[in-house]
Amino acid sequence: MNTLRHLLDFGSLTEKEWDSLCNEADKIRQNPDEYASARRGAVLATLFYEPSTRTQLSFQTAMLRLGGSVIGFSDPRSSSVAKGESLRDTVKIVGSYADVIVIRSPLDGAAFAASLYSPVPVINAGDGSHLHPTQTMADLYTLKREFGRCDNLKIGVCGDLYYGRTVHSLLSALAKYKGNKFYLISTESLRLPEYCARELSELGAEYYEVRTIEECIGELDVLYMTRIQRERFASPEEYEREAGVYVLTAEKLSRAKDSLAILHPLPKVDEISPEVDDDPRAKYFAQAENGLFIRMALILWLTENRSFAQKSPPSAKYPIPAERICTNPRCVTAREKYLPALASGGRCAYCAHIIVG
Repeated sequence: MNTLRHLLDFGSLTEKEWDSLCNEADKIRQNPDEYASARRGAVLATLFYEPSTRTQLSFQTAMLRLGGSVIGFSDPRSSSVAKGESLRDTVKIVGSYADVIVIRSPLDGAAFAASLYSPVPVINAGDGSHLHPTQTMADLYTLKREFGRCDNLKIGVCGDLYYGRTVHSLLSALAKYKGNKFYLISTESLRLPEYCARELSELGAEYYEVRTIEECIGELDVLYMTRIQRERFASPEEYEREAGVYVLTAEKLSRAKDSLAILHPLPKVDEISPEVDDDPRAKYFAQAENGLFIRMALILWLTENRSFAQKSPPSAKYPIPAERICTNPRCVTAREKYLPALASGGRCAYCAHIIVG
């Protein structure tokens, strides 16, 4: 019986596993008909507690193109969550219906929490402002197709670096490749969180904080644009102060290399001018398509054997103490009170925030 595997963080993949997934994605792209019944009879459950277009539809399409079927919800108000059902109970029940669960949540660490109780593999499709590993897979797969490598690149990341889970996942992954240099382009209030910056430092990554696209665009091999996320701000006024600060235009691109690759996790709003879409350096639509193939490869891998030896979840003391080890108000432990207090390396095991005290 095989050990239950999840995809919660891109960093959990070994180099060999990642190379194998990329090779599988290439094979699917070249010969899609050969995979049309690869997962016939398998069921994928999508538990989306917040809105999504590309991620949800690409996962659904991925399973359908593999011959499987899809269940789930895209609005928790239409599920028992609206009645107060816990994440633990939802995952246990849905895991008895499906062969793999894909979860997106506004709570940091929700995917890890779900994995503690799920009888089937869990895939993190975005947990709050924490991580988005399958977007990172699409990003890195795109870089491999564009440059033939993921190392020795100069990478600019622009926009919402504080709340941007796609940014956090991408930087964590690319920092493990040798020779990469990062330019972090943001306003003061949307700088990279301390725990993410500390990880870059611990990995020995070279990075610079800059305030404008213009001061580094001529150096870049990759420019990763992100939108300012209205849904992450406490008030419309806070959002309006940040919206529109960074806009990539054709004029700014005139200073960039001809080989520049412009990426964006999408959706984009007004941070990229419409004329840039027609520039051959704009790779974000190809990036979204790449996400389909790498997610098909991921589903194949995680569901290769559907009989798992499940580990027992860590025990919790009941009643749960009033104090929590994590002070991040967006952490899943603030909502799901039954979760055991877990830490690793001075960080919350759920959301990775540094634990003080």
